[in-house]
Amino acid sequence: MGMLDPRPNGQKAELLPNGKRRKIAMMTSGGDAPGMNGAVRAVVRSAIDEGFDAYCIYEGYEGLVQGGDLIKKMSWGDVRGWLSEGGTLIGTARCKAFYERPGRLKAAKNMVINGIDSLIICGGDGSLTGADKFRFEWPGLLEELVQTKELTEEEIKPFMHLTIVGLVGSIDNDMSGTDVTIGCFSALARICEMVDYIEATASSHSRAFVIEVMGRHCGWLALMAGVATGADFVFIPEKPRADNWREEMCTIIAKHRGVGKRKTIVIMAEGANDQQGNKITPEQVKDLLADPKGLALDTRITTLGHVQRGGSACSFDRTLATLQGVEAVRAVLDAKPDTPTCFIAINENKIVRKPLMKAVRDTQEVAKAIQARDFDRAMGLRDTEFAEIYASYLITTATSLDKALHLPSQKCMRIGIIHVGAPAGGMNSATRAAVAYCQTRGHTPVGIYNGFAGFTRHHGDEPLGAVREFDWLEVDNWASKGGSEIGTNRELPNDSGMATVAELIAKYKIDAIFMVGGFEAFHSMSQLRKARKEFPQLAIPMALLPATISNNVPGTEYSLGSDTCLNELVRYCDTIKQSASASRRRVFVIETQGGRCGYVPVLAGLNVGATAVYTPEEGISIDMLAADIRHLRKAFAEDSGQSRAGRLILVGEKASSVYSAKLIADIIRTEAHGRFESRDSIPGHVQQGGTPSPMDRIRAVRLSIKCIEHLEKFAGASARTIADDALSSSVIGIRGASVTFTSMEHVESKETDWANRRPLEVFWADIEPVVDTLSGRPEIPRPEPDVKGQRAKDIKRGLVRGPV
Repeated sequence: MGMLDPRPNGQKAELLPNGKRRKIAMMTSGGDAPGMNGAVRAVVRSAIDEGFDAYCIYEGYEGLVQGGDLIKKMSWGDVRGWLSEGGTLIGTARCKAFYERPGRLKAAKNMVINGIDSLIICGGDGSLTGADKFRFEWPGLLEELVQTKELTEEEIKPFMHLTIVGLVGSIDNDMSGTDVTIGCFSALARICEMVDYIEATASSHSRAFVIEVMGRHCGWLALMAGVATGADFVFIPEKPRADNWREEMCTIIAKHRGVGKRKTIVIMAEGANDQQGNKITPEQVKDLLADPKGLALDTRITTLGHVQRGGSACSFDRTLATLQGVEAVRAVLDAKPDTPTCFIAINENKIVRKPLMKAVRDTQEVAKAIQARDFDRAMGLRDTEFAEIYASYLITTATSLDKALHLPSQKCMRIGIIHVGAPAGGMNSATRAAVAYCQTRGHTPVGIYNGFAGFTRHHGDEPLGAVREFDWLEVDNWASKGGSEIGTNRELPNDSGMATVAELIAKYKIDAIFMVGGFEAFHSMSQLRKARKEFPQLAIPMALLPATISNNVPGTEYSLGSDTCLNELVRYCDTIKQSASASRRRVFVIETQGGRCGYVPVLAGLNVGATAVYTPEEGISIDMLAADIRHLRKAFAEDSGQSRAGRLILVGEKASSVYSAKLIADIIRTEAHGRFESRDSIPGHVQQGGTPSPMDRIRAVRLSIKCIEHLEKFAGASARTIADDALSSSVIGIRGASVTFTSMEHVESKETDWANRRPLEVFWADIEPVVDTLSGRPEIPRPEPDVKGQRAKDIKRGLVRGPV
């Protein structure tokens, strides 16, 4: 399933009755959020491409009321380089005048004078509510302007209907109806980065830190930061702890200190209250932790404040802002006079339009439920993932504290945890969560170190061997660690010796396997499943959690590590573009990882504004290169030089067996004839990332717990029952917003391109045309198929794009 619906070919904006082009204005309002500039860029360029004139209204509603130079027509080049900029470059400001009708009259007059009948606003619920009211009053405002002779009937005639489309920019992620909002993951990344720093000094001095984050009515930032960093305790407005929260917090922290933990982290949303509605302050928590008669911890308070809003947008927020900006323009194109005001949301991994005012009402209901102390309703108004992650956090924090959570002894299992393939961000977070959940439920988590190679060759050297039971203190600080702490290896079970693997599973009494890894892990799971007929010891439940930067594991649209990879690649590309500031006439050809899967180059290309992206699914031809070189010549000839940003071309490492990044750069340099320069650059294993991204950490926790819960269903079942159940060997995946388990047997046979080590369905195929559109890349010749007719088949299956 793609993120965007395909558009009918050739559909463009119709001219106004007076024969002039329609005009779209873009505005940012309310608090700034990382990604807003990406949204502005997408709206401006998409609007121009669709046949509109694009305008920006500077300083939010203040610019709309004041008019004049604050309403500016935008050209294609005006937004070049905006993707990497933080804040909002067109400004935002509070405007009291717009709250009153005279102010809205001025705004309406300024829009008519400038010929604007469509407004796209990126802001929070307050800004979007104001916009909907403006649209509701629009006919009356125009009528009054005619009556007062400020405008004539002839002037208002082409603009009788106002179209409003909303984009939600909010670091709090507090809008109902959408899974996430523009800016929230960038703010979360900033929080996690700060908490990671604080943890280092906390551990050094054996201190406790109380960290306050933003969120008056929404605890999303606090909760997600708590999960991503492994905090000891969190306070969120939607779900205050029980009235005995003091005792509960001290008991958990004392338990953690008792097993040797040197640091204590408590994360609080600024809107934290107890169940009676009384404010809980960081000072109260600090005094409780430092109480000499209690824990007597050396405690500090850190309020992160507006640092959470700052900095460049992370990769995901750039993707979200760009695709939602494109969809907002499409919504304007499709709007009719009676179309309700909509906002652009993301649900089920798909960009969708939803009624604005219903979402606003639902959002306001959360605050009302909190005020009324109806906390179950407040949690219910959040999405399912929020509640699931809250439950995951509780069960992984209260490890072994509550014996009531233990399963009956006959249901307890020895669960082997193994990493297979290359390292990927989130592997350690997944392992930490799985160990915590196992211990809370009474299972025994068993680490299998260094993959199947370590399992079969070094298993006998205990206690330093490859098979060891996990200790909680050992894994507690793994939440923010990159790579694989238990080691990973690409060797498959058949290479290691399937008979040995089966023998060792029986020897160590392993009742289930939780595997984390990429395509090698997928292949390993397939081999283990098929070997059950020959080796009965393998008739145990097995679950695979995909983790690879390439995001090429069939059965899921998201693999752990892919978000971390994109963040690293975006940072790398931003730095490369900055290095080109000394020369305004330079092209960088950057080789990305990803094997024969084009996910990484396409998403990275979208997020850095690449001029062109070459993928393994499509390939590269000499005609394609020639067309792109002509496009570069034209672009440099027309560049007036205001922007010093470099131009980038991204090449998947296996896009071609001939045209490498270096060769492409050399060809471009030769064909440029001195008009511009070209360089190649290979970030290589930098793309695996250091510290995992918050998204990878959070999803690792949620999905690993679901995997262990899935394995639990087979506890005590007979070998025959397990072997006969297709889901006893399965892969967990995110398909849309749904988390599903799919049997390996089905995914192997129906969804896998084994020759190219990738899924058959290219679920990101609808994004590549957006990359081309927003870069201004013209239609180019596509590579010929290697086998006659194969390309036509691939186009039909949605694997590659056909000619427009």
